[in-house]
Amino acid sequence: MAAKSDGAAAVAGPGPEGPAGADRGGAGGRGEAAAGIAGPGPVEAGCPGPRYELRDCCWVLCALLVFFSDGATDLWLAASYYLQGQSTYFGLTLLFVLLPSLVVQLLSFRWFVYDYSEPAGTPGPAVSTKDSDIVGAAISTKDSAVAFRTKEGSAELVPRPAPSSAGTYRRRCCRLCVWLLQTLVHLLQLGQVWRYLRALYLGLQSRWRGERLRRHFYWRMLFESADVSMLRLLETFLRSAPQLVLQLSLLVHRGREPELLTALSISASLVSLAWTLASYQKVLRDSRDDKQPLSYKGAVVQVLWHLFTIAARTLAFALFASVYKLYFGIFIVAHWCIMTFWVIQGETDFCMSKWEEIIYNMVVGIIYIFCWFNVKEGRSRRRVTLYYGIVLLENAALTGFWYSSRNFSTDFYSLILVCVVASSFALGIFFMCVYYCLLHPNGPMLGPQAPGCIFPEAPGPCGPPADAITSPPRSLPRTTGTERDGVAVGGERAGTPTPPVFQVRPGLPPTPVARPLRTEGPVIRIDLPRKKYPAWDAHFIDRRLRKTILALEYSSPATPRLQYRSMGTSQELLEYETTV
Repeated sequence: MAAKSDGAAAVAGPGPEGPAGADRGGAGGRGEAAAGIAGPGPVEAGCPGPRYELRDCCWVLCALLVFFSDGATDLWLAASYYLQGQSTYFGLTLLFVLLPSLVVQLLSFRWFVYDYSEPAGTPGPAVSTKDSDIVGAAISTKDSAVAFRTKEGSAELVPRPAPSSAGTYRRRCCRLCVWLLQTLVHLLQLGQVWRYLRALYLGLQSRWRGERLRRHFYWRMLFESADVSMLRLLETFLRSAPQLVLQLSLLVHRGREPELLTALSISASLVSLAWTLASYQKVLRDSRDDKQPLSYKGAVVQVLWHLFTIAARTLAFALFASVYKLYFGIFIVAHWCIMTFWVIQGETDFCMSKWEEIIYNMVVGIIYIFCWFNVKEGRSRRRVTLYYGIVLLENAALTGFWYSSRNFSTDFYSLILVCVVASSFALGIFFMCVYYCLLHPNGPMLGPQAPGCIFPEAPGPCGPPADAITSPPRSLPRTTGTERDGVAVGGERAGTPTPPVFQVRPGLPPTPVARPLRTEGPVIRIDLPRKKYPAWDAHFIDRRLRKTILALEYSSPATPRLQYRSMGTSQELLEYETTV
């Protein structure tokens, strides 16, 4: 079955047995994506897959607590400024709360509209079967609803029976209620709360249902968790980070001990930033089966790492901004431009279109103002060292310029703040080293690196095999046996050897890959190369592809796996050279 991410048709039919690399991972590269169910195809035997656990539920509840505490303390502080008659502080505090929230709610509602509606003039991707008389039956992929089903005991797809008028009326009423509910939720700025609760519900459903529905609900839970983690990452660095710098600057400028409400707002913003970064990394790793999942111990240490480094960074910003406001603005803009160009130079591949990639690089540039954020595949030791070396020099310079404007002999309070900046940064680097040396999912930094796999019970290697390409490139015609033997073809004299058009360079023999024991099952094949970590898989970013995959997965009598186009095609082409 082929389904394009831009809404093209999907065709279902039994294909050849897929290779062993039918992964639940994503694709990379922009353009069209084709998804297909090749049934029967291989699925790992004895591989129950991940399960939603109680600690996953507790993690979501803690994320909700962090979200509400951050928003509530900021609004409470803005109301306090208003009651005190400090209109400027009230306006700035409220601006950093409402503007990012409106941006995130618009993006969240746009995702909902795309997930729950069909393109104009198209009822959905068409589905047909090669072995049946039904061709072109329309299906719907709204919210992974089932618009086609399978015969019992067979993988053959049959059309859904025509709904009655009463059923149509009830369905329209339900859709209207859903639209009204989602509109009200997003008007109340609670889009992330709804997605957190929905992820919690889907996770619990995956725990309580049978094996086939369990995997279906688990996939949907991962999709919802990915959405809310992206939204929270955007919101925290548009809201919590500026709010943190603002309140610290006001606190330093007034030169008195912080009030309880100000301290709570600062603490909540700081925890929100650290928590969101760790949660984003955990959901990203959980979504990819080619990477080891991040443990909760590692996530907690990541929270502490980001907590202390961001605290030192924002305090240095606040100290400098309390004296040199204009130069602070120039410094922030210059740092953001440098970091954005650094990210662009790395040629990231996170989004499905060029303009989305540019916006993403700009957001990452904002994140780099405050902390480290990995956007490139491979060992990041040198890049982390370079980044934190630059941050250390910047923090020292900003704090030093502020301290030089104080009275050295009598101002003991200033010396304490300088020590707080230095000690907080040192603690953050310490927890970063603990994470990489002891708790990294791939193993200790100085020890052997473990291969990533989300199914530790499955024997054999994980990820796509070397023979994932089952047909030669379309641009290279096959050479038949008669042509190789010199038989006359197309008027040529028999016995004349045909000169080779391509010669294979000698290379190392391929390493044999041990195949695990497998049973029959369907495979959803996507005609896109897989994006490299730390990018999201294509079916997490491309919402059209996600809807199609969920519909195909739900209609399958057995749990399918996703298989992306192997990158071996381009590597294979590089092994040939023209000798004409």
